[in-house]
Amino acid sequence: MNGTQPHVLVIEDEPAQREVLGYNLEAEGFRTSRAKDGEEGLMIVAEDTPDVIVLDWMMPNLSGIEVCRRLKISPETRNIPIIMLSAKSEEIDKVRGLETGADDYVVKPYSVSELMARVRTQLRRVRPSTVGQVLIYQDITLDSETHRVMRGAEQLKLGPTEFRLLGTFMEKPGRVWSRDQLLDRVWGRDIYVDTRTVDVHVGRLRKILTTNGGDDPIRTVRGAGYALG
Repeated sequence: MNGTQPHVLVIEDEPAQREVLGYNLEAEGFRTSRAKDGEEGLMIVAEDTPDVIVLDWMMPNLSGIEVCRRLKISPETRNIPIIMLSAKSEEIDKVRGLETGADDYVVKPYSVSELMARVRTQLRRVRPSTVGQVLIYQDITLDSETHRVMRGAEQLKLGPTEFRLLGTFMEKPGRVWSRDQLLDRVWGRDIYVDTRTVDVHVGRLRKILTTNGGDDPIRTVRGAGYALG
């Protein structure tokens, strides 16, 4: 699986709705996971953290509201955007969903195209390089749509892996990424690559970024990994 594909988890107990959502998300180029209930959804989150969660409110056993509450109180998952789906259209229900921590609230029946747009809106916050955004850090500009990287007035030629690596760093400047996290994000969970490969590609990226002068913006954090800035 391509590590650059945004990962969207659909938690929906109605099989037809779950399949329609999954199909349309995959048609948009997203990698999807599908859960039939809240318990399965939480298990998937623990095993393969999604970038965005589309979550149905009304489910047996564990409701969407409870799933949302649990995810938002945990430091590991609180920043995952959650789009709540509900047949409840009253304003008080929408307020309750948002106060529980949902980042967006969509009333059923909904337009699939509108929901896809809302998913992209949330992705622009958490993984902007995957949805055509231009990222800027100091004098470095990365345009994910045209696949172009500039440092100052000079265009840099990056290979696909170095491009994805730089995009990951530029999405969250200052964040320290471990080698395993970079493997999952850049290479994908389903591909076996030795962690030393990360060091090789970071070294290549550093060399390209400093080809025309300028400081090396990538910081090595001993025992932890790498960070931009």
